[in-house]
Order: sequence, then structure tokens, then C-alpha cells
Amino acid sequence: MRRDGLAQATGTRRWVLAGLMCMMMLAAMDTTIVSTAIPQVVGDLGGLALVSWVFSIYLLAQTVTIPVYGKLSDQFGRKPVLLVGTLIFLAGSAASSLAWNMPALIAFRGIQGLGAGAIMATVMTLAGDLYAIEERAAVQGWLSSVWGVAAIVGPLLGGAFAEYASWRWIFLVNLPIGALALALIGSFLHERFAQRKPRIDYAGSALLLAALGLLILGLLQGGQAWPWGSWRIALVFGLAALVLAALVWVERRAAEPVMPGWLWRRRVLAGANLASIGMGLVMMAPSIYLPTFLQLVQGLGAIAAGLVLAGISIGWPVASALSGRAYLRIGFRDAALAGGVLILLAALAFLWLPRPQPVALVWLDQIALGAGFGLLSTPLLVGMQSVVDWGRRGVVTGSNMFARYLGQSLGAALFGAIFNASLAERLAQAPAALRGQVPQRIDAVIHVLHSGQAGAAASAYLRAAIGAATRHLYVGMAVIAVAMLLVLFIAPRRFPVLPAGAANADS
Repeated sequence: MRRDGLAQATGTRRWVLAGLMCMMMLAAMDTTIVSTAIPQVVGDLGGLALVSWVFSIYLLAQTVTIPVYGKLSDQFGRKPVLLVGTLIFLAGSAASSLAWNMPALIAFRGIQGLGAGAIMATVMTLAGDLYAIEERAAVQGWLSSVWGVAAIVGPLLGGAFAEYASWRWIFLVNLPIGALALALIGSFLHERFAQRKPRIDYAGSALLLAALGLLILGLLQGGQAWPWGSWRIALVFGLAALVLAALVWVERRAAEPVMPGWLWRRRVLAGANLASIGMGLVMMAPSIYLPTFLQLVQGLGAIAAGLVLAGISIGWPVASALSGRAYLRIGFRDAALAGGVLILLAALAFLWLPRPQPVALVWLDQIALGAGFGLLSTPLLVGMQSVVDWGRRGVVTGSNMFARYLGQSLGAALFGAIFNASLAERLAQAPAALRGQVPQRIDAVIHVLHSGQAGAAASAYLRAAIGAATRHLYVGMAVIAVAMLLVLFIAPRRFPVLPAGAANADS
């Protein structure tokens, strides 16, 4: 029986948690701080047509490497994987600050994403290693609170650097935060790890990265750069299917598969991962489209719209921290079901709000939605970590984080298709009296509203069309929430929690 694990004094654990929060801040703040300064980046480097890849390459690199890092942390220990991943992220940050054109920036953002994958996978795994089941909810609340801080601090810092200094500081600011995190983890994290000769699944890792990379590439480009029915989309998804088939064949024969089959054969893990995919799907509708609705339909400024959306980041950590009481009393699955119900009710509540929707009520609705996310995600993650031993906790945590990010990639494509189809239908149905003022192309709607080219009646029609498209998104969220609740019943009501130090039976 393996006795790997961590031996940490309580006082030392506080410093380790501080280091983990600093590392989480690197990944959490990255997107928000970069998006604010994009106009200045484009003004300096050019390449407006490539801007979407500044974000897409980061998401792609992060998502596809999470399962690999999870497996590596089981084989080499959490500490070296986390330290190396953080160093890769910081190297990508430093290189991004020196970018001389848009392709160079995209390449360096890919390096950042490779490091972010290690951070996301390993930080959550360490939280499961360091703390008992009774403590993990509070710790997840602290880690989740980092995202709330990042949602507010990121745009403010990004705007300040872009306006008063240089956009290059949005990457350089990572260096002191990362140095502090490395110092804390290097000094205070003491890992007890049974050294053994690792058997690395090189073929499985390469095929997994290729398959997931192709799949997410198709989802990111579909409906954006490439039409869904184009030969490029068919080629990418066809190649992804072939590589996935090869991956399954290789993993069945590998001694230490990077994506073992028992992750999907065990009801506990399969149900939790499928529900996490559903949660990732739901998250993307408000994240991408709610600020547009608030600015164009409700008339809010960009900062005010961002603060309304930040309500999700307020409800999430609070519910996550309090979820421990729920899952200790009613079990992991039923606590997650309560979170799923809250997500469903929040989606329906947005549809039931009077029109025009009072901003305060929209904000409260986002807090409730965030609380649903926290109440769903934390019991699932803690529950999954509790049914396996130390030697499998990394791959289990990595699979759950990957499932959520895969859901987000799927959600970006799905809700983009819903929003665009709804808006296109309204544009095509514009009254004859408004045909000359209402654009026929979706891309022109925002420009027409901002420029004031359309008259009052046409502008009102366009705002109503955006409002209708946004409501269709929330209908889609409600449907996915129902499916997510049904999927949760795959998992048993009571998770078979392993005693500390126990080993898994062969699966």
C-alpha cells in the first residue's frame, strides 16, 4: 500500500494556502486584465483580425494540458509540477510583454496557457491533499474568492496600465505575484512522496493533446472564422474523431494511462464529470453576452456592466465556503443537486423579471447563479477527491477541471450559435418601414447602435432584438440545467469515501 501524501503543520498550511491563492490569482486575473487593454495592444502591434486568438490559444493550451498535468502530479508529486508550471507561466508572461507583433504575442500566450494548465490542475489537487473533508469547503471558498477579486481588480489594473503606462505591464505584473507564490510554495510545502520509477504514457499524452486540441480548435473557430458547414470544420472534427479512436486503443494498453478508463466506468466520477461539463456550458452564456445586453439594452457603462456580472464571483465563493455544511449533512450528490436547482431557478428568474429588467434584480440574479455554481462545483470536486487515494487524486482532479473547461468551450460555441440565430431572425423580420435602417448583418448591429446612424424606432427594434436573443440564451441555460440535474443521478447518493491512507481497489 502506498503512503504518499503531505505532512504539514497547521501554521505552515496557512502559508501554503497563501501561495496557492497567489498562483490562482495569476490564472484568474489573466483574461480580465488582458481584455481591458486589447485596444491599446492592437494600436501598438496591429493585427485586429487575429485578436480572438490572443484568448483562444491561451484557453486551448490550458484546457488540453490539465489532464496531463494531473497525471504527472500523481507520478512526480504536486510540488515539482506546480513549480515548473508556474515558471512556464511566468516565462510566457515575460515573453508576452516583449512581443513585437500579434503572431509573436499569440505564440507567447500559448506558453502562458501551458503553464496555466499546471496551476489549475495542481492547486485544486493540493487543496484536497492538505485539508480534511470537513475543511475543504472553506478552503475552496478562499480559492474561489480569488476569482471574485480578479473580476474587479483585473479590469481596473488593465485599464490603468493601458491608459497611464503601457499595455506591456499587464503581463509584467505577473512576475512579482508569481515570485511571491514560488517563494511561499518552495519554502512551506513539504511533500512526502514515495520515489518510484515513473512510467510516462508519452503516446497517450500526445494523442490526448492532439485530439482535444483539434476538438477545441473546431469549437472555437466554428461559426466565427469558419462556417459550421465548411470543409475546414469537417476536416478538423474528422481528424479529432480519428485521433480519439487511436487514443482509446493506446490507453487500453498503456501501463499508466494519462486518461484511464476507470474515470468513466465508476458512477461517482462519471456523473460528477458530466455534471461539470454541464456547468461549464451554462457559465458561458452570462459571461459572454450579459455585458452586451446590459450596455446596449439597459444602457449601462462598461464598468457598471462588469460589476453586475461580477455578482457571480460574489455568490460563488460564499456558497462554496458554506457548502461543507451541506455535503456533510446530506451528502455530496444531494448538495450538488441543490446547487443545480439554484442554477435552474436563477436562469428562470431572469426570464421572469419585468422588462426593462431592473439592474439591481439582474445583479441579485447573478449572485444567485454564482451561489449555484459554488454549491454544485465544490461538493463534486471534494467528493471526487475523497473516493480515491493520493496516487489517483491528481488525475481525478485534472479530469474534473478539464470537464469544466471543455464545457466552457462547448458553451461558447453553443450559445454563440443560439444568440446569432435569434438575432439574425429578428433582423430578417424587421418591419418594412425600418428596413433601410436595420442592418442585415449581425456584425453591424453594435456599430449601428453606437454610431447613432439608426433612428429612434430602429434603435429600439435592435435593442429589443438583442434582448430577445439574450432571453433565448437563458432558456438554453435552463434546459441545460435540467439535463445537468438528470446527469447527477448517475452518481450514487452516498459517495464511497476512502479512509485517510487507504488505497483504491483495482478499477
